[in-house]
Amino acid sequence: MRNSRERRLALVSADRCGPDADLSETAMTTPITPMNLTDVPLVDPSRLARALEYMVKTGRGLTMLRGITAAELREVDQALWDELGSNPAQRVAVLVRFRCLIRVFAARRLTNLLMHTGYPLLAPAARVAARMRLNADLGFNPVKFERALIEQLARADGRPALAA
Repeated sequence: MRNSRERRLALVSADRCGPDADLSETAMTTPITPMNLTDVPLVDPSRLARALEYMVKTGRGLTMLRGITAAELREVDQALWDELGSNPAQRVAVLVRFRCLIRVFAARRLTNLLMHTGYPLLAPAARVAARMRLNADLGFNPVKFERALIEQLARADGRPALAA
C-alpha cells in the first residue's frame, strides 16, 4: 500500500494529465517557490529624496548619524503624506524605505562614508534605497547597501568604484 503522499500525488497527476499522460519524476516533483510577503515594493527615488530634503531643511540633516526618534518619524510622515501621491501603498513603501535608510546608516562603514562624503551622499543613498531589495523585518543589508552606494558615487564622479 502506498503512503498518503504518493496516493495524493498520483490522484492529482491523473486528474491533471489524464490516464495516458507521461508521469515522469520531473513532472511530479515541481518545487514550489515560496513568496516572501515582507518585501517592500520599489519606489521612485525622487519621492524618497523628498524625505531626506525635509530632514535637511528642518535642521535634522544629521539624523543619518544619530538616528531618528519616533516623534521625528511621525513629523516626517505627516509632512510628506500628501506630497507622496495618491497611492497609499506607494506612500507607505516610501516611508518604510526612509525608516530603513536611516537605520542602515547605523553601520560603522556607512557612518564613516557619510562623515567623509557629507551631504552629497544623500542623493545617491536615496537612489540606492529606492531600488534595492528591502525586507521590512530585516531592513537593508549594510554590506550590499555600501557596495551599491559606492557604485552610485563612482558613476556620479566618473571614477572606478573603490571600497571605502
